[in-house]
Amino acid sequence: MATAKAKAAKKSAPAKSKKAASSAKTVDAVEAKKTKKENKVTVITSKGCDAKKQKLFARKFDASENILTIFKDTRIIGALIGEIIGTALITTIALTLGLYNPLYWIFAYTAITLAVFKLSGAHLNPVITAGMMATRRVSAIRGVLYIIAQIVGAWLGYVLISAFYNVGTQSGNIDPANVSLPALAIANDVKATTEGFSFFWPFTFVELLGSFIVAFFFARALNYKKKALPFAIVVASGSFMAMLLAVVINNNFFYLNETSFVFNPAVSMMLKLFPSTAENFGELMSLLWPMVVTHVLFPVLGGVIGFLASDIAANLSDQELAN
Repeated sequence: MATAKAKAAKKSAPAKSKKAASSAKTVDAVEAKKTKKENKVTVITSKGCDAKKQKLFARKFDASENILTIFKDTRIIGALIGEIIGTALITTIALTLGLYNPLYWIFAYTAITLAVFKLSGAHLNPVITAGMMATRRVSAIRGVLYIIAQIVGAWLGYVLISAFYNVGTQSGNIDPANVSLPALAIANDVKATTEGFSFFWPFTFVELLGSFIVAFFFARALNYKKKALPFAIVVASGSFMAMLLAVVINNNFFYLNETSFVFNPAVSMMLKLFPSTAENFGELMSLLWPMVVTHVLFPVLGGVIGFLASDIAANLSDQELAN
């Protein structure tokens, strides 16, 4: 009996040691696999960070898109129609509600953005398109087509509202002396109580600041591009913030009743921005250049700076740059 037990113990001892060895091997294998996985994740993460930083000024649009290929896809036509209709609607809001109703503006802008979001990305503003081009999110040809569509849309909006206004004046229901379509105050001509003081540069830098806000919010909204409602709310909120800032500055520091800020060059052109008469070309240019600088060039510059600021901040925060 004792001998049998001893033999059984001898047999079980190697079996136990084999089991222990195999379990130890399994544990080692699991640990090795885990370590390898962690190292792999670390490598991927570090590579991802580098890639994000490299993406700051990298092309983010289809490299094959150019003037010869862009019209092969009918989606560009739909996008341009969306930009035309959307900008036309924004212009009608600006010409009716005016720019001193930021609360109404945010609801209107949200609705319009939602309507055209899936068609074109809802730029609806040359400031946005310029920022998208500068950060290489859209090709040059797409950007130019979008800006042309926005100007055409703004013109159609102006024609529509002007037609209704003319019906009202011709019917006698509107007195043109008391009711008129909004027009931009020309910064170079607006005088303060101190004789000779011009609001040109204050106006210009408010346009720059407002356009920066509009573009920065749009660039941040691109992170929500898969969800239309959050995207539209962030975009409209940026426009609302810019309008609110302009109203506060104007009411508290400038004391002007005229419409002074738009932050959208396409809409600005419809608010009697360009002079219609002049004695000669030199006088025409002297009237034209302050308006172009204040309501076109500086807003576009603000848009580019807004997009760049968003991308730099995202890059430093190790966030992927959204398209």
